[in-house]
Amino acid sequence: MGTNEDRRGTATRRTILSASVLTAGVAASAAPAAAEPSAPADLPALGGPARSQQPDRELRRLLREIDPKRIEATIQRLVAFGTRHTLSSQTDPVRGIGAARDWLLAQFQAIAVTSGGRMTVQAQSFVQPVSSRIPVPTTITNIVATLHGQSSPARTYVISGHYDSRVTDVMNFTSDAPGADDDGSGVAVALELARLFATRPTEATIVFTTVAGEEQGLYGSAFQAAQFKAAGVDVQGMISNDIVGSSTADDGTRNPHVVRLFADGVPPTETAQQAAIRQAVGGETDSPARQLARFAQEVAQNDETGMRVRVIYRRDRYLRGSDHISYLQNGYTGVRMTEPAEDFAHEHQDTRVENGKQFGDLIQFCDFNYIARAAKVNACVLWSLAQAPGIPHNLRIDTSALTNQTTLLWDQGTEADLAGYEVVYRETTSPTWTNVIPVGNVTTVTVNLSKDNVFFGVRAVDRDGHHSPVAFPVPS
Repeated sequence: MGTNEDRRGTATRRTILSASVLTAGVAASAAPAAAEPSAPADLPALGGPARSQQPDRELRRLLREIDPKRIEATIQRLVAFGTRHTLSSQTDPVRGIGAARDWLLAQFQAIAVTSGGRMTVQAQSFVQPVSSRIPVPTTITNIVATLHGQSSPARTYVISGHYDSRVTDVMNFTSDAPGADDDGSGVAVALELARLFATRPTEATIVFTTVAGEEQGLYGSAFQAAQFKAAGVDVQGMISNDIVGSSTADDGTRNPHVVRLFADGVPPTETAQQAAIRQAVGGETDSPARQLARFAQEVAQNDETGMRVRVIYRRDRYLRGSDHISYLQNGYTGVRMTEPAEDFAHEHQDTRVENGKQFGDLIQFCDFNYIARAAKVNACVLWSLAQAPGIPHNLRIDTSALTNQTTLLWDQGTEADLAGYEVVYRETTSPTWTNVIPVGNVTTVTVNLSKDNVFFGVRAVDRDGHHSPVAFPVPS
């Protein structure tokens, strides 16, 4: 890999790589353990084929400790609060969102005790003034458990579930609203992973959070993301787990080994200048959210999870929106994870019985083994992000001259265990990166392949083989 000179940042060295072989292949398999992506037969294969990153030894141990019984117990307890509507009682010790808030705070605090001082917990409260679906000023509280990174603490990743619930009438805060699937399931994932990550040091910081006010209009996450932004927190990825409780659709069909991951295209904070650059160079499917989604596929589709991550190129489902949108609107990278096909008859419905069949977001419609597998997908993504170097910054592609070669430039990373960088590329019509070229610990490289014909990216790699998500270049 790089020489000592390279490590001191001599960014002027340029490496020229020439084509050697042709690689034939087909698109990655849809099976849970996905086949490696391959380049089309007419694309010169520089370096080698892109391969999925397999779980390291510690991650495998963590995945095998995820407990469906604990997940079930968490959802049972949340359902027992009757309703967790944002406008419900905040003082009743047994019913309402206040009782759920206090229970969650106590759970995260107990987990933090096991972390050796690495995890801190806070109740993040604010008063939401009168606004849509908020008829009176209302205190909204997010529970935030922060597992502080050991070597790159500024770099931060967030996993979230919302603990408020609702019935069909979003303003009805008195009727029972069990909220088992929506979103007791996502809260259970966040809590279970906090328990397992707390005892394991990570290089970067991970925030495990349960937010309120989601059903009324994403108020809790909007406040949280804005607070991070104001504090300058470097959130490089956020996963909202919202409705990950079942694999059964409303027609009874089941798809127990698939989870959907919604990834936005054009960032909502894109400026006119950024839009002009994107339109000039392409990359409509190369937003940071979609790079994070590709990363999730690369690290989480394996035999340990038994899951396929189905990436959906949309911000969210029609007529819906989850807490990742708050992060997107603050300029952060966010995605939304959810079950493969929903049973709409059992979501947001008042608890009732029709023709002997019970309706409502009740716990019997949850599949705890499925939720555990969804938790494993989240664990693979979070662990792989937190143990890898950060995404390369300021990646540029040299467009100053007409040439059939491609020159890329980026900023040197600061991680102590940084081994170097890899250039990845793919056909412009390919959904995944198909080829990878190790280039060493350098900050500029020239590849003997035309920038006009393919998309390029760069990712960082550490000495243990963990790689970052891919950065997509802008013209320079």
